[in-house]
Amino acid sequence: MCGGNLYLGIDTSNYTTSAAAYVKGEIYQAKKLLPVKSGELGLRQSDAVFHHTAQLPLMLEQLAVQADLSKVSAVGASFTPRSTEGSYMPCFTVGSGFARSLTSVMKVPLYRFSHQQGHIAAAVYSCGHTELFTKKHLAFHISGGTTEALIVTPDKDNIISANLVGKTLDLNAGQLVDRVGVMLGLQFPCGKQLEQFALSFFGKIKCKPTIKGCDCCLSGVQNICEKMYKDGTPKEEIAAYVLKYIEETLYSMTLNIFKEYGEMPVLFAGGVMSNIIIKKNLTNRLGAYFAQPEFSADNAAGVAVLTAIKNKEEII
Repeated sequence: MCGGNLYLGIDTSNYTTSAAAYVKGEIYQAKKLLPVKSGELGLRQSDAVFHHTAQLPLMLEQLAVQADLSKVSAVGASFTPRSTEGSYMPCFTVGSGFARSLTSVMKVPLYRFSHQQGHIAAAVYSCGHTELFTKKHLAFHISGGTTEALIVTPDKDNIISANLVGKTLDLNAGQLVDRVGVMLGLQFPCGKQLEQFALSFFGKIKCKPTIKGCDCCLSGVQNICEKMYKDGTPKEEIAAYVLKYIEETLYSMTLNIFKEYGEMPVLFAGGVMSNIIIKKNLTNRLGAYFAQPEFSADNAAGVAVLTAIKNKEEII
């Protein structure tokens, strides 16, 4: 069991309950997806809050087996989805409320972050390029709730400060993956299963993304896939088409952002970016950095790392 200065991170996102500890450069974490009934595309926020309330104590119990939680030096939590005014989602009140109670009892500092900051920090930590904590870069946050491109400029404390420069104008990439996946009979969330289908397709896919400046549109892809499905197109080809379209969209957005803001390192974070096909192709095409799979989907690891940085722990 690990000891020493320990920084606890808590994240209760829309679909995952997560707790993580950062200790001397190592991350320990426990996380669990919220239960979603077969054939459904998500949860009501009231149900998400209920499940987080039930699951968070279990995650902390699991984490306590790996790390000595009596050594907590500071606690961080995701309080909002994004670091923007008015950003709010009820599910985050479970983790943030628990963190407030915990720090009051333990008499240790509490640090507030956004879910998005946590995603980017987890990607930086796990991609092998921690210099990005102190370096301007382009970060994509691609998930079920977000499809955004952000120019990240660390503040004086190396805490992530992000400026939105590109986004979806309709459907998020993760929503597209799940809607097509459920149509194909897959269990929500559908990313990993859709990836397996796509890996079984060896033909060529041609698609032209819909790009408007540095922004994108994805809703039309769902209509195309529905027509393919009705026309009897193999599921493997439909899956490959969806992933190729997302890849081409992100590639085109990146090139347009480079034209407007100049070239810089590119980082991809968020659950959709755990896809090995997209990761391989965009790494080759852009020299991009990706979070390791266990740090791509929703997790508290990035929050734990940011908590350590905020508490003046040396990360880099």
